[in-house]
Amino acid sequence: MSEQAARFYPKTAEEIVSWDFVFPNDANPFGTMFGGKMLAIMDTTAAIAAIRYSGRTVSTAAVEGVEFLQPVVIGDRVKTTARVVHVGRTSMMVKVDVYVDHSGTFKHCTTAHFAMVAFDDRRVPTEVPPLQIDNEADRKLSEAAAMIREQAKARAKAAKERETK
Repeated sequence: MSEQAARFYPKTAEEIVSWDFVFPNDANPFGTMFGGKMLAIMDTTAAIAAIRYSGRTVSTAAVEGVEFLQPVVIGDRVKTTARVVHVGRTSMMVKVDVYVDHSGTFKHCTTAHFAMVAFDDRRVPTEVPPLQIDNEADRKLSEAAAMIREQAKARAKAAKERETK
């Protein structure tokens, strides 16, 4: 049994849902939502999911795999969902999905994985509980998030090696 498992019981992650309207100040001159505004909404929802899971203050370490699939325009209602799907020692991968609500018909806009780090009261990274995996779907989400995180670490390592040459 790992030290982390000995300190915490596995915990189930809850899904966090947030809703937003797209206002004119959220959009470009063509009436479509700024990508940066969408990322800010996603980041906030991811942070709430990570805080609810860990019970700690968190900070975003990385955002992986953002691709805007569906335009979001002024007046749209946007539903954002977030859930911790993988945990490390002090970090959590939070899967965030965004949908546009057209009178009850939801169109998927984007998905991204946010790497969030938990901190103690002195702003030092602190351990988080192990994630309880309850079913095959959760296992697949966790494995995908772990792979995304490992790929990000490998890219960061390669970039650092190029920088030192």
